Amino acid sequence: MTAAPTAPRTALGRARSWLYVPAHRSDVVAKALAGAADAVVLDLEDAVPADAKAAAREAAASVSRGRLPVWVRMNGIGTPWAADDVAALAGADTDGVRVPKADDPAAVAALAERLGRPLHLLVENALGVERAFELATCHPLVAGLSLGEADLAADLRVRGSGLEWARGRVVVAARAARLPSPVASVWTDLGDPEGLAADSAAARDAGFFGRSVIHPAQIGPVHRAFTPDPDEVARARELLGSLESAGESAWVDPRGRFVDPAVVSGARWVVELADALPDPYEPAQHRPRAGKELP
Repeated sequence: MTAAPTAPRTALGRARSWLYVPAHRSDVVAKALAGAADAVVLDLEDAVPADAKAAAREAAASVSRGRLPVWVRMNGIGTPWAADDVAALAGADTDGVRVPKADDPAAVAALAERLGRPLHLLVENALGVERAFELATCHPLVAGLSLGEADLAADLRVRGSGLEWARGRVVVAARAARLPSPVASVWTDLGDPEGLAADSAAARDAGFFGRSVIHPAQIGPVHRAFTPDPDEVARARELLGSLESAGESAWVDPRGRFVDPAVVSGARWVVELADALPDPYEPAQHRPRAGKELP
């Protein structure tokens, strides 16, 4: 079995926005790589018509990693385009590969062996949800697990909030496998930024970190949702500062808050996240590419 790369810079657990762009559109790709997203996903799947698959594949395989993390979403295992995608991406200079409609752990493990790159699995059907933990643990190169909610909702025949239980299932599977928190699925209504902001906040509170986006206008609301509020960070720093004087495994701090190891762990997460992330309003060209991978 192929060993996982040493400390791969996957951006999972750190990137707040993952901007999908069709890989065959060189103009759009160039704008995305120079834009405000934390990471870019070159799409070979849904955004690319069948007659442009070869051009998209060639373009994605030739992109070199630069300031932003660059992933590629290949076509699903078993589709007519998957074998050519794998052949092209096996030697590509990308940070990793997104695998749509993942539901077969053995097939994912074989794909990981062939690609030798970190994989971000997208669970988009009932079988994938049922096998979420198996998928998350099937190979050391599986770096993340997320939902593809539009396809999953269609497969399950649910509406509205009918995917809440599936969100919880994938969060538990990812964290049980010691993977980063899942990336939230795309918000498809470009005319509803308020809905995007509210749903992103709900996803954050449910255990997700970061979100896939399909338009640059979605980046700002997503960054604000997944960047800790300054007041929250200040409270977390204050709590951690009180550790030195506490001397107990649990105590009541000066604000009257009961503090135990779980509360301390949450505060550490908030501070680590705040220290690792740029300001949500900071222009992308001023941000360092390197960043701390978070557990």
